[in-house]
Amino acid sequence: MKATELLQHTKHRSFNIPKRPWKFYQEWNKALFFHWEIEPKELEPLLPQGLELDTINGKAWLSLVAFDMNNIGVRSVPKLPHISDFHEINLRTYVKRHGKPSVYFLSMEGSKRSSCSILKMISKFPYQHANIKRNDYSYHSQNTKQNNNLDVEYRLGEYLNYKDETDIWLTERYAVFQDYRDNLIAYDVHHLEWPIQTLNVKKLEVHYPKFDMFLKTPPNRSHYSKGVQVLTWGKRKLPIAHP
Repeated sequence: MKATELLQHTKHRSFNIPKRPWKFYQEWNKALFFHWEIEPKELEPLLPQGLELDTINGKAWLSLVAFDMNNIGVRSVPKLPHISDFHEINLRTYVKRHGKPSVYFLSMEGSKRSSCSILKMISKFPYQHANIKRNDYSYHSQNTKQNNNLDVEYRLGEYLNYKDETDIWLTERYAVFQDYRDNLIAYDVHHLEWPIQTLNVKKLEVHYPKFDMFLKTPPNRSHYSKGVQVLTWGKRKLPIAHP
């Protein structure tokens, strides 16, 4: 679908798209979602000043998302071949700033060193390299620097014809706030609503030492999506302040 068509589909969003032109194109494909319900007081200390933890039904959530990043490109420029296609894992929670719902990344890993280095420099996201391998039924990752490990074996289930409030709250996020030095970095994104399938998890071993206290139980929810096309606007620097 062309960008002009993507921009015509906005009814699923909770706030308007920016009026300025978008800058980057990318695709988030073959995504595995694992979601843990967490007591807010446990996650709040991990947030930078200026962000407020977002909750639903009195609970905060932590999500691990493992997917394929594809076809990264700058608007009106061919895709960047050295960084465009790689496997990514991010560990995220859900935040607000001035009432705007968004995500905040606690960890980001990519399978290409060049992609991690360049994207970290450009985006200011906390990318690190990990050895990642996947096929149609498994996803394996090892980050020796942080001693992070992920080992997943799965099968795909039915498409969800109905998403409840929590499914939508967890997946339909159209902004990112990230701390960087003395600023918050803000990004706006746009894509169609995630097509969601059930996920039959045969094996799930997650070991992220910094966050194991949240990940020691089976996830409360698991999803799979074939993916979305994504438009991203250029980053904005915001001073760190109370929301």
